[in-house]
Amino acid sequence: MYLWIKAFHIIFIASWFAGLFYLPRIYVNLAQETNSAATTRLLGMARRLYRFTTMLAIPAVLLGVWLWMGFGIKGGWLHAKLALVVLAIGYHHACGSILKKFEAGVNKRSHTWFRWFNEVPVVLLALIVILVVVKPF
Repeated sequence: MYLWIKAFHIIFIASWFAGLFYLPRIYVNLAQETNSAATTRLLGMARRLYRFTTMLAIPAVLLGVWLWMGFGIKGGWLHAKLALVVLAIGYHHACGSILKKFEAGVNKRSHTWFRWFNEVPVVLLALIVILVVVKPF
């Protein structure tokens, strides 16, 4: 059973992070856009992607909790990984907050800021994978 849960956890994590990689790219385009029709289309895309990404994050986290609590996984690396997962969840919520600002027409950030913001999930995922595979402590 452990390997099945682990496999689905990895599938949902990969899918969740795919959404976290692409959503800020839409924000880059929204920050540059001046055409209202294009803005409406991009907002619709962002809204749907955020909703879908949230639906992927929930089972990813729940399966991770199941692995942790159900199979007694432990170690110092796990504490660091869980801290990074909390940051990933915070990043996900920040994406939702940014979407609301775009929808309200009150975004004050530049496309350059969103380009840097887009790098955060890449770093988080890389660190999480290293911790899980290498288990350095």
